[in-house]
Amino acid sequence: MGFRCGIIGLPNVGKSTIFNALTAAGAEVANYPFCTIDPNIGIVPVPDARLEKIAHLIKPPKTTYTTIEFLDIAGLVRGASRGEGLGNKFLGHIREVDAVVHIVRCFDHPSVAHIYGAVDPARDIEIINTELIIVDLETVEKRIAKIERLANTGDKHARKEFDTCLHIKNILAKGIPVRRSIFSSDEEHLLRDLHLLTDKKILYVANVSESVLKGDNNYIQKLESMAFQEGSKMIVICGDLEAEIAELSKDEQREFLCDLGLQESGLQKLIREGYDLLNLITFYTTAGTELRAWTIPRGTKAPAAAGKIHGDMERGFIRAEIIHYDEFIKIGGTVKAKEQGLIRSEGKDYTLVDGDIAYFRFNV
Repeated sequence: MGFRCGIIGLPNVGKSTIFNALTAAGAEVANYPFCTIDPNIGIVPVPDARLEKIAHLIKPPKTTYTTIEFLDIAGLVRGASRGEGLGNKFLGHIREVDAVVHIVRCFDHPSVAHIYGAVDPARDIEIINTELIIVDLETVEKRIAKIERLANTGDKHARKEFDTCLHIKNILAKGIPVRRSIFSSDEEHLLRDLHLLTDKKILYVANVSESVLKGDNNYIQKLESMAFQEGSKMIVICGDLEAEIAELSKDEQREFLCDLGLQESGLQKLIREGYDLLNLITFYTTAGTELRAWTIPRGTKAPAAAGKIHGDMERGFIRAEIIHYDEFIKIGGTVKAKEQGLIRSEGKDYTLVDGDIAYFRFNV
């Protein structure tokens, strides 16, 4: 099961620079070199200080980070919903991702022309939102046309779906992305079935010049305000600087960031925020010669988590032996944890918690 973040933005906003820096950053992580599946898809290790501390404690022969997949989607232009630019190809790629990272230009540069003149984050976001809304309206209108006759015959299920679609259509017709609205649980179920583009979770990334990286400017303030109003997150990155950082060794990166007064690189923050955006958690396994981090959605039960490792483990699940990372580090490893009875046995109804270290018993 893969988790994909699509990177979108207008042309000349620094989207490819940031994606290419992600590529180089991935190659620097030990034991999980960056993997390019196609020219525009990359699997990037998720920075994980807990994994590194576990590895330092137990010194496994092999340590494997969990990953997140980034898809660099071609730049969008006004009129994409009518086929301008890459049009439907661009929009189709957005359907394939679980969440969206929207790169917004927040810098002026005399040699990098903006496709629509002056830099204006609000306008740029509105252009993309408008194109996605138009496509979503077409999707909803097709569903309405399909179920209207059945709804008018008195079919309760069809009537409920019809009314929900009308509600969604009215929201979109006002120029409001679906993600900005609140729906009932029944409406949420239909939304998932519709796969609307404006229903995707979104992380805004303000791409700035190095001179304003640690400060603020009007562009950042505008973007921050827009993100806040719709309940989305926003981070600030200097794409050019990140490209430089990504080419350094891990030790050089730490020294460079320290000189800048930064705790982590912008790309590390982007990867981590993308992981959080998808509402994912990490659990760990220490069986055999490999220490490994695994990605699962928050709320996953123990058998399904075991199935992430191998299907047979889910089918033949017996129990999970669990200790949380905090206890594991505090006590000093598996042996001492067993001696003090800190490893507990959990059944099929157990929901894994972020930071659990698990050993799954199964029989097939």
